[in-house]
Amino acid sequence: MDTNLSEEGRPARRGVRYRHHPVAFKRAVVEQSLQPGVSVSRLAREHGINANQVFAWRKAHQEGRLGAATFLPVTVAPGTAPVIETSTLSADTGRLVLERRGARLVIEGQPDAQTLSQVLAALLR
Repeated sequence: MDTNLSEEGRPARRGVRYRHHPVAFKRAVVEQSLQPGVSVSRLAREHGINANQVFAWRKAHQEGRLGAATFLPVTVAPGTAPVIETSTLSADTGRLVLERRGARLVIEGQPDAQTLSQVLAALLR
């Protein structure tokens, strides 16, 4: 049996190259994949990547491992405006109350921006 070995004695790997995508590219693909009606497999093919890779990036994004959080566009339909009240408790803390469809979210103090973005993303699903 003829086997090509590398200098370390392991079988040589020819033609296998891992592509390292920039974080900005990963975030852009994830944001596109989260749009309503978008097919992840079609989106992956358009970018020349595997659909499983997109799902892995989505999971990383959800866990906050793809860098800075992005702001989501918010549209309030007429007649469904959420009730938002803010008050200042002290110079270092605050209180934010969001009410919509019978649900109430109260945020007090200074929440971590990344944690807050994950909570809001979960609420918007």
